[in-house]
Amino acid sequence: MLKKNIVVLMLGLAGLLGVAHAQTYSIVIKGGHVIDPKNNIDGLMDVAINDGKIAKVAKDIDAKDGRQVVDAKGLYVTPGLIDIHTHNFFGTQPDHQYENGNLALPPDGFTFRNGVTTVVDAGSSGWRTFPTFKAQTIDESQTRVLAFINIVGEGMRGGYEQNLNDMDPKMSALVARKYKKYVVGFKLAHYEGHDWTPADRAVEAGKLAGGLPVMVDFGGSVPPLPLEELFMKHLRPGDIFTHCFGQLNGREYIVDLKTQKVKPFVWEARKKGIVFDVGYGGISFAYSQAIPAIKDGFFPNSISTDIHTGSMNNAMKDMLTTMSKFLAMGMELKSVIKASTSNPAAEIKREELGNLSVGAEADVAVLNVREGKFGYFDYTGRKVEATKKLECELTLRAGKIVYDLNGIVTPMVLSK
Repeated sequence: MLKKNIVVLMLGLAGLLGVAHAQTYSIVIKGGHVIDPKNNIDGLMDVAINDGKIAKVAKDIDAKDGRQVVDAKGLYVTPGLIDIHTHNFFGTQPDHQYENGNLALPPDGFTFRNGVTTVVDAGSSGWRTFPTFKAQTIDESQTRVLAFINIVGEGMRGGYEQNLNDMDPKMSALVARKYKKYVVGFKLAHYEGHDWTPADRAVEAGKLAGGLPVMVDFGGSVPPLPLEELFMKHLRPGDIFTHCFGQLNGREYIVDLKTQKVKPFVWEARKKGIVFDVGYGGISFAYSQAIPAIKDGFFPNSISTDIHTGSMNNAMKDMLTTMSKFLAMGMELKSVIKASTSNPAAEIKREELGNLSVGAEADVAVLNVREGKFGYFDYTGRKVEATKKLECELTLRAGKIVYDLNGIVTPMVLSK
């Protein structure tokens, strides 16, 4: 009799336990349209996350399997966006510009609300100042912060960028190897001399550091240094030409204004493997270059903002506004997402990022394509009118919800 009562009791407990569905995942994102270019996914799928990793991408994952559920119906689910041209070495030195100065921005306040989970600071710090940047920005940010080290030891500190004597390939490579978890390449920026030495020293640093890429931002010279020579004689496959749609005095640009076509040597450079990055910035993007290039079928490899206090309050605004401009100019949404996720990940040789592969760190953006009337202008005042604008609804960084615009997660657990 006692044994029978124990069996009945055990069955009753099992029944009660069965009422509470076993929850396999920490988060299930339900009903969204997943765009994951690296894995060639473009359709309605659910995404399950556990232990900070992507656990499953499939149709009809049971919502009961998640401790939290994100309602993504009518929304797009993408890998966390990667902005490979930012300036985040913010500080308190008023005369230091982008290096420990007040023109740079703390990343967390401007990334997650745009679906951005990884940024690459583009040369704000040099080999001499990188340890300070790491201590006060990289180590203190929830955003994944990586860096191109400036070939100039001081970094982007105004006139210091003209100092050839401070462009040290060996020291740059030494610091890159020491901090290889964070340093993804080298940056040449703003040099105003008619001289290839800075570009060659940056490339030398890349070689000494084991083949890291170089990002080049021409400063300007009279006469302008020829881009064809830069691409074909100085840069290597995988090196990055940022501000690719800029049109400024002292710099050659990629679209011939007379023919409205991309110059033939630019196509050859792309075949060689030169990477073309937007690097929008304050005055480094012009529709007079971008529109004819897009019409000619020349799309950027990567979309990036060059965000700083000037550009964010000017025509650029933010990552999603920049991406929306390329939608308005004729790029398909999947191509825009690719240029903001898997492409930049490959460019910085961090291909574990920018995708929703099972086992990958769960960096995820949930985006809305808002319908309305929008005006996208460049710094010259030229405006493109459009009916669509990308907007971030929710962002996950390493499986943690770090931004939720409209409360689409249930139950809602607010972080302190």
